[in-house]
Amino acid sequence: YSSRFLAMHGYSAGKRKARAALGKRRRTVENLERLSMNLSFYNGKKIFITGHTGFKGTWLCRILLSAGARVAGYSLEPPTVPSLFVSTGTANGAKLRDAVNTFRPDIVFHLAAQPIVRTSYKEPVITYETNVMGTVNVLEAVRSCDSVHSFVNVTTDKVYLNREWAWGYRENEELCGFDPYSNSKSCSELVTYSYKNSFFTERNSAAVSTARSGNVIGGGDYAPDRIIPDCIRAVESGKEIILRNSNSIRPYQHVLECLRGYLMLAEMQYENKEKYGGSYNFGPDDESCITTGKLADLFCGAWGSGASWKVIEEVDAPHEANFLKLDCSKSKTVLGWYPKWNIRTAVEKIVEWEKSVSSGNSAKEMTDRQIKEYFEEYHV
Repeated sequence: YSSRFLAMHGYSAGKRKARAALGKRRRTVENLERLSMNLSFYNGKKIFITGHTGFKGTWLCRILLSAGARVAGYSLEPPTVPSLFVSTGTANGAKLRDAVNTFRPDIVFHLAAQPIVRTSYKEPVITYETNVMGTVNVLEAVRSCDSVHSFVNVTTDKVYLNREWAWGYRENEELCGFDPYSNSKSCSELVTYSYKNSFFTERNSAAVSTARSGNVIGGGDYAPDRIIPDCIRAVESGKEIILRNSNSIRPYQHVLECLRGYLMLAEMQYENKEKYGGSYNFGPDDESCITTGKLADLFCGAWGSGASWKVIEEVDAPHEANFLKLDCSKSKTVLGWYPKWNIRTAVEKIVEWEKSVSSGNSAKEMTDRQIKEYFEEYHV
């Protein structure tokens, strides 16, 4: 409206500013309430997780167990030695090998995958079998189990056709990952889309969504060919950190950031399937989209004495993207999800976790402590 129209109807400049400030404060309060997230929704809920023995799966299990959920999982043996799943004691007390129809869960999170890009070049058949047919098998189990109200398939930011452009990819962009891992996850997205529209259209059927995030970092990640685990292995053995490409840009985020997004999505579509079902990006703000070299600098700074890095380029190295970023406007607008820990804080939390555990403290206690710290409520 024009200023003259507003003035005629009693809206002075001062009143407009006051109303705008009040509206901004209300939105801020709403966002902070969402940001803190009340995990009481999950108390008593039966949650089934595929890939629960992996890095993200273990953190998700710890969050849900601390919230009072009943958790069951289905997975291969823990994928690394050492294993966060084993060291946190998460294997104890849960019926981790129960099938979906035996457990009859309320919510299913599908995290199981062959997640390493370079491994996918060496083992493409296993990668496609795990990431594509694994999704088919889980969706078959979900559609045969009428207790499931909410299903979230966790894929990756690499599902998009990467044009190496400067802006972030939105959920309606073309899906076409380049390497076997990324491409298999694009296929997993398409499988989920087909099942959702073919078998989950009834009002009482499960809500189905996909969650896209990538370059997740956090304490207890022991996977090969990942930058933070490589940094930790190097400094703990007294060696320099080796980077293949210090200029590649990635959207790095702490594991708790995306897991909070998955939990919010599963809860909200549980309550309102039509409004919240779909695909969502969960990634950091621009300040945390940094080069691998900058990430190594942050890590070395947080670690302190003895940490340094250098670049050794590989000959005939497999293709890896140079630039990738997500547009998370939909998650922010629709779900009210916002990043909480920036990249500097995330790296500091990782170093805190690793130094504490390597000095003999409990991985379980350290993991649960950081979860509690992350989810504690804001005071406005």
